[in-house]
Amino acid sequence: MAEHYDYVVVGGGSSACVAAARLVREADARVLILEAGPAKSNPIMAMPAGYMKFLAKDTYLTMHQTEGQEALAGRGPVVPQARVLGGGSTVNAMVYMRGDRADYADWNAHSDGVDWSFDTLLPYFTRQEDNDHLGAPHHGTAGSLKISHLGHFSPMSRAYVKTLQGMGLAYAPDFNNGRPAGVGFMQHTIDWRTRRRCSAYDAFIAPLVSDPRLTIKTDIRVTSLIIENGCVCGVHTTDKDGYKAEFRAAREVVLAAGAYQTPKLLMLSGIGPADELARHGIDVRVDAPGVGGNLQDHYEVPVVATTRGSYGYYGQDRGWPMIKAGLQYLLFRSGPVTTTGVETCAFVDPERDAADGPASIQMFCVPTVYLDRDVTGTDPGPGVTINSLLLRPASRGSVRLRSADPADDPVVDTRIYAESVDLERTITAFRMARKVLSHEPIRSLVEREIFPGPDVTSDEAIAEHCRRTVKTGYHPVGTCRIGCDDDPMAVLSPDLKVRGVAGLRVIDASMMPNIIRGNTNAAVMAVADRAADLMMADGERGKT
Repeated sequence: MAEHYDYVVVGGGSSACVAAARLVREADARVLILEAGPAKSNPIMAMPAGYMKFLAKDTYLTMHQTEGQEALAGRGPVVPQARVLGGGSTVNAMVYMRGDRADYADWNAHSDGVDWSFDTLLPYFTRQEDNDHLGAPHHGTAGSLKISHLGHFSPMSRAYVKTLQGMGLAYAPDFNNGRPAGVGFMQHTIDWRTRRRCSAYDAFIAPLVSDPRLTIKTDIRVTSLIIENGCVCGVHTTDKDGYKAEFRAAREVVLAAGAYQTPKLLMLSGIGPADELARHGIDVRVDAPGVGGNLQDHYEVPVVATTRGSYGYYGQDRGWPMIKAGLQYLLFRSGPVTTTGVETCAFVDPERDAADGPASIQMFCVPTVYLDRDVTGTDPGPGVTINSLLLRPASRGSVRLRSADPADDPVVDTRIYAESVDLERTITAFRMARKVLSHEPIRSLVEREIFPGPDVTSDEAIAEHCRRTVKTGYHPVGTCRIGCDDDPMAVLSPDLKVRGVAGLRVIDASMMPNIIRGNTNAAVMAVADRAADLMMADGERGKT
């Protein structure tokens, strides 16, 4: 027998937590959240430095082995996706970054009648936020999402900020005012009082766990949507023991499963490119060629140097240094455990004056030798890694079905560097990152560049380094994008409804027509907050 709710939310990540909480509180709705992963993560994950213990493990992540890339000589980088209640906000590096107002202006170019501008979303950003030191007009101080600077900064991070200023970049006290530029210290979703992670679950769902209107089921896979007479009215599921169940939604089914799983579920349910569905023997309910297309992500490339001393965090995660840091954190909520290890960044455009427009590169300083020995050929040790992350790649990838079996991971084809301009911009950014190591005060701390090494100087040699090392920035978006009525590749209408059926909406990063310039979690939460308004407005109209 089916269970009945007002809203069934597929996925338990950041967007699901935001929207579900508002629907329960403000619409008096009965809401079900279905999450494929576990309900809780290891307590270490709540410590700012703790996520690094699980970054390369599949404990709370699905590790998607992507298709071999022609531009990378057949290499297919692994792209993780969160699989735990709270989603990315439970496992990520906690960076809080909104992007550039120009990003949202691009969204508006794909939207008729629904404004997705930065100024329209700003009240959603600020309403959610309780910032430890910034206020109006760009920040909030009364929300449940705790935002703060880190509790500890390494000498290398401080040197990085001063070095970039010496190279002509302005100091940025706030990257979240609509135009991220210059160099500064990043804000994080960390509670400054307890120095613990503040995930979307912590901020929005935890206060409602005893509310009878909210039901959360974890370790359960949604296998298909229930479509009757052109309306999505529920979902079929299977739990970890193989038990099958059906859940019905009186108002809407809401997809919040992320840029890989949301298009997969649509295609399994017969909503997607007709030829792709036919290839797997799936009946076509809606021929939607845009489903699974338009995949975008941020991609980064490193330059690595050893240092003359320990100016970062090498060796802090074992032995006596780890014990000492742990005691300092437990007793005083201070010290190395209160940092994520990536404390600062710069927004730059190496090809022109960034003050003339949005940045093209987000350049991070990681105060250690960030890569493994099998990549660098060098044993771990004190060092620094400068990562140049491409903010707006021109290349577009795809997500397709591996089979009609819901248990199979989708086929992810990133198409990294498929457009030559992406590689060209990355090479230019790499040269700038290398210059950073040669300017004071970092120059006095650096011993020598070890990867790729000072002999790698030609464009082709640097390009080969980029192809060998480029990796995901963990920000996949765009695979069910919004668009105008005359756009055949638009999966969603501007109000996030799936075209061709009733009763179905997508509220996760899949909706983005273009990726934002910066870490995506903050934008995802703002979108979900606005989506809750759109759903409640439709609900009120349905009563009249």
